[in-house]
Amino acid sequence: MATKQITIERFSVVSAKPFTEVVRLIEAQVGHPDIKQFYEAIREAEDDQELQRVVNDAVGPLDLMEFIRLDHGLVLRRELGPGAPNVMRLLIGNPLIMRQMVKYVSDAGSYAPVTILIDERADGVHLSYDRMASLIAPYENAGALEVARALDDKVEGLLVEAAQ
Repeated sequence: MATKQITIERFSVVSAKPFTEVVRLIEAQVGHPDIKQFYEAIREAEDDQELQRVVNDAVGPLDLMEFIRLDHGLVLRRELGPGAPNVMRLLIGNPLIMRQMVKYVSDAGSYAPVTILIDERADGVHLSYDRMASLIAPYENAGALEVARALDDKVEGLLVEAAQ
């Protein structure tokens, strides 16, 4: 048995925009494939070129796609009523980016796709992201870390753009 200590860096930006507008801006930059059909196409891909085509057809302008959306606010509203804050977790990523990290560090598969948390608070709409580079750093692999940093730049740029 082994235990690895991992220190996570959380990137956050606060927006004065309404929650729905922030979500809409993020949605516009990532692909939204039918995930069941997407995985079926991945399984049916006859070679790596076809797999890459399937992924490239599914991603949005930032080469990212949404895998799943968890509406935590919906659950909160069941207890707290319609005044409960909106809270949404988006799992986004790109299987080709994940593959680049996992071939260097298998544990990178635990962190991809990444989570974006969008939540309403008294001071605005918070957009938060746990930096992939901080999750990968303890494995001390330069190749995986380079890919993770590029992913961080992409996701953080998305959040800043949506918040402004």
